[in-house]
Amino acid sequence: MDACLLFATELYALPILRPLAAAAQRRGQRVAWVVPAALARYLAADETRLVSRRAVRAFAPQAVFSAANWVPPGIPGAKVQVFHGFNAEKREPERGHFALRGFFDLYCTQGPATTAPFQALARRCRYFAVAETGWPKLDPLFSEDGARAAALRPDGRPVVMYAPTFSRKITSAYRMYDTLRELVARGDRYWLLTLHPKCEPALFASYRALVGPHAAFYESDRLMDMQRAADVLVSDTSSVLHEFAVQLKPVVTLCNRRPKPFMLDVQDPADIDAAIDRALARPPELMAALRAHAEAIHPYRDGRSSERVLEATERLLAGGYGPLERKPLNLRRRWKAWRDSRALFQG
Repeated sequence: MDACLLFATELYALPILRPLAAAAQRRGQRVAWVVPAALARYLAADETRLVSRRAVRAFAPQAVFSAANWVPPGIPGAKVQVFHGFNAEKREPERGHFALRGFFDLYCTQGPATTAPFQALARRCRYFAVAETGWPKLDPLFSEDGARAAALRPDGRPVVMYAPTFSRKITSAYRMYDTLRELVARGDRYWLLTLHPKCEPALFASYRALVGPHAAFYESDRLMDMQRAADVLVSDTSSVLHEFAVQLKPVVTLCNRRPKPFMLDVQDPADIDAAIDRALARPPELMAALRAHAEAIHPYRDGRSSERVLEATERLLAGGYGPLERKPLNLRRRWKAWRDSRALFQG
């Protein structure tokens, strides 16, 4: 494989794909990006953005790695799904993490909990392959020296991260605001705050107003650093709680859609404070549940998931998964993808 194309539609996709880009470049492979204009300003000077279909064809990628649930039609190369999050069970399986949209040749799964369902789908549909690789986004959790994360801890206080999901039906961002304002003002803990990029601008303004000696606000491209720095996460039904749990750090949730034993789930914002205290105490039964969950969703701790994704893609290109059937036509989805992709290209 000589050239890789990385496809991202949202800011949160950059930390997913950047470890993959770095691994490809270490192998001597060429890397380029396709992103919308709104995301282009977040690319580094050495991250090449392709702004036309002609430029993409000239780049001639053998593989396209997507952190979205689609890829622009007409782009050359095998289409590889690397996922934009863990299975947070926000929707029913056939509408959520395991929904098939007919775009991908290879699904690179994160751990046993998602590998088996996708393998069952692959046996039924026969047009894509499945490889359990781990998730590139988590490579920095286990491979970087931690200096960037340490800079987010200003002193010896416990550090609590708050990261809600964006869906208005299940987000805690509105219900939690008054409670968070009180807990931040108290000053006994240091807070790292973030919001999903799709949240309303007014909500961003409210949360940025909490910044001061006891709290900082970061956008989602710093999510990995925040997770490494924090001792406890407060969330709701966001997939970030699974990322955090892989570190074997406790998670407090407010009205999680499907609470699990590894979470400390409460129904009222007033109970968050006590739940954080319990999380900081790290009771043995909670830590055992955390470890079991981490092994199920992402057992890899070597920081080499990106390498496994590239190896799985090389195997796909070499025919190592056997012959795959033709993808379903699915004209409605492909028309929508073509329409949406017009905003990505200038020609």
